[in-house]
Parts: sequence; structure tokens; C-alpha cells
Amino acid sequence: MTVVVLLGILLLVIVGCVCVYLDARGDGRRWVRVVAVVTIAAGEVLSRSGKRGRSSGGGGSGGDDD
Repeated sequence: MTVVVLLGILLLVIVGCVCVYLDARGDGRRWVRVVAVVTIAAGEVLSRSGKRGRSSGGGGSGGDDD
């Protein structure tokens, strides 16, 4: 069951990336543009949440990753 869920998520990511690519080229229909906007927004949300998680760690190796 877990494999099916992970394959579904992978499929959604691939479709989202293809839609972003088609939208950037200007070859997409309206639904392609909508999927591209949703994909980019989801990427921004995940990126910001990842930065918050790393900055609130408080301690660690002491290295400068930025």
C-alpha cells in the first residue's frame, strides 16, 4: 500500500513538472497553467517550511551552511 501511495505522489510531481515546463514554453492549455501555478505555489510553501525548520533547530554541528 505504501508503494502505491509513493508512486502516486511521484506521478503527481512528474505531471506538475511537465506542466510547469509546458507553461514556460507557452504551449499549455488553461488546465496546464492552473496545474503549473499550483505546483510552483506548493514548491514555495515547502521551501519556506523547510527553511523555518532548519533555522529553529537551535544548535547542531555549528557549521555555516548558508
